[in-house]
Amino acid sequence: MPSTSSITEISSSKQLSTLLSSHTTTILDFHAPWCGPCHTIAPLFSSLATQHATPQRLAFAKVDVDAQPDIARQYGVSAMPTFLVVGRSGGVKETIRGANPGALKTAVEKAAREAKSGAAPGGAGGVAFQSKGRTLGSATAASRQVGGGGGLESWMRGFRTGMGLGSGTVGRGGFVEMVVRFLGLYFTTLLSLDAGAAAEASPFSVKNKGR
Repeated sequence: MPSTSSITEISSSKQLSTLLSSHTTTILDFHAPWCGPCHTIAPLFSSLATQHATPQRLAFAKVDVDAQPDIARQYGVSAMPTFLVVGRSGGVKETIRGANPGALKTAVEKAAREAKSGAAPGGAGGVAFQSKGRTLGSATAASRQVGGGGGLESWMRGFRTGMGLGSGTVGRGGFVEMVVRFLGLYFTTLLSLDAGAAAEASPFSVKNKGR
């Protein structure tokens, strides 16, 4: 590609497409040889290119509207100079019309920051992982557990369900009852040759409760 320092001189639409696709952002200077303001602001554009041009991230290019009228029409350029900040896909992010040094400098510095950060296009999705933890409390809301319960109450509910005693909150009396029933069944089946039959016949079985 023909180029001057950090600026590429565009000679065809194909060349421009290649430049755009190989950089995150490209800043285009649409100018004409007969345009006085174009010559006035050209040194600033060159200086900004020297400072900020970055391979594969930020490119600077000049388009002569007389030599490349199709490209000028493609981007709707009708006044010179016109500076366009263009993304990789060819979409225009920002337009500066006329020889406005302040606006050009601001636009270039903004594009340089974004290109340097390498921020990818936003979007939702991806794999979400969650484990047990706690949210951070505030002045109006207490911290709370997330990702599942825990502690003695949770264990008691699971134990009660496994023993066939139903679910729900377990009181102290119910807990003692569960422990007694569990130990009774344990020792009954431990000392029996037929553990299943012994458990069914045991007075500690939930099926025999209340008999």
